[in-house]
Amino acid sequence: MPLVEFVVYGVPVPQGSKQPWGSEVNPHVRAWRESVAREAHAQLDGAGPVLGPVQVRALFVFPRPKAHYRTGRFAEWLKDTAPWWHTGTPDLDKLQRALGDALKGPVLRDDAQIAAWNVSKRYGTEPRAEVAIDRLTERGEG
Repeated sequence: MPLVEFVVYGVPVPQGSKQPWGSEVNPHVRAWRESVAREAHAQLDGAGPVLGPVQVRALFVFPRPKAHYRTGRFAEWLKDTAPWWHTGTPDLDKLQRALGDALKGPVLRDDAQIAAWNVSKRYGTEPRAEVAIDRLTERGEG
């Protein structure tokens, strides 16, 4: 059973590079990280930050582009060629970076505690991030 499990609705936002003066290149990443932190903290039931190594499992779901659907009276049906996996931008590692930074403070003392990741991104009808955090033991079992 996960230590913390939550869903953040909305299109996941990547964390890119920093501006030379320290702010984020992506102006939407701050609001996304705040949404993630709020949902994660709500699931902790007032407990403080988790200590020790953890594994983060995350599924990032993105809306399908119109080109994935048929036309005419079958416009609500997916084409046979519509992909399941989201292989375009944003990059998965940048989504992970935003998620890890959002967990620092409300859930984890430091995002360096994340010793294992299990992440993927795909298309779906409702954009969101599904997140579960598992405590890892010192012997490597989760």
